Amino acid sequence: MNRCRGILIKILLLAPVWALAATPAHSQEARLDLSHLDALAGKATQVVDITVDQKVINLALKFLSEKRSADEAKIKEIISGLKGVYVKSFEFQKEGEYSDSDIESIRNQLKTPAWARIVGVTSKHAGENVEVYLGTTGERVDGVVVIAADPKQLTIVDVVGSIDPEKIRELEGHLGFPKLDLIFKKHGKE
Repeated sequence: MNRCRGILIKILLLAPVWALAATPAHSQEARLDLSHLDALAGKATQVVDITVDQKVINLALKFLSEKRSADEAKIKEIISGLKGVYVKSFEFQKEGEYSDSDIESIRNQLKTPAWARIVGVTSKHAGENVEVYLGTTGERVDGVVVIAADPKQLTIVDVVGSIDPEKIRELEGHLGFPKLDLIFKKHGKE
């Protein structure tokens, strides 16, 4: 799953850049309903539940200053359009603790004209699957959803709000953001 997580991070950071090639759609009106996943918490050995809503984002914006550094100014500009970031991740002791229906209920919410599936990575050998969906209006990204699953782990990331793809690219190599090199070395190794 470590390789899958590395791919997931790269995809999540690059997803807004790919939005320019996405089909125009309608604006995302609300975050996904992930409440049905709460039932998995009792089966999981580790649960991560992150809620960064508009109030938290507004608070973070107050701490960032354009006057202190160019990097802070860039971050402030990027997150100013966000309405929320929501993550649910479950790690299980054994396979089969969650079902395909848990994931399908999320996919069903993304079957609207506002959403386009832009990435699908499937590894039958390791059982790892990663999907990335974009909510767009014209060339503006209104949201990004990442679904990452393997036999013992399920992670859903829902980023709600306006994201400027060019602004995220400007952060490459700054403040701990990795350089997004998608060229893999020979033999499929990163």
